[in-house]
Amino acid sequence: MNTKKIKIDSEFIKLDQLLKYASLVQSGAEAKMLINDEQIIVNGEICTMRGKKLRPGDTIEFEDQKIIIE
Repeated sequence: MNTKKIKIDSEFIKLDQLLKYASLVQSGAEAKMLINDEQIIVNGEICTMRGKKLRPGDTIEFEDQKIIIE
């Protein structure tokens, strides 16, 4: 599994925004589709909320990618 650390300068970042920021998807529509299809795992659990607020310490998994928020 490829692990990537993403540093954010704000209090939180929304899940769909993070997927675009981390270059896991090309568009918001693609992010929405993956989230609705239950393909995104946040902190070990499937997440279906596009607007889920992610904070430093949270982890996101998609296919063979793992993102750690710093």
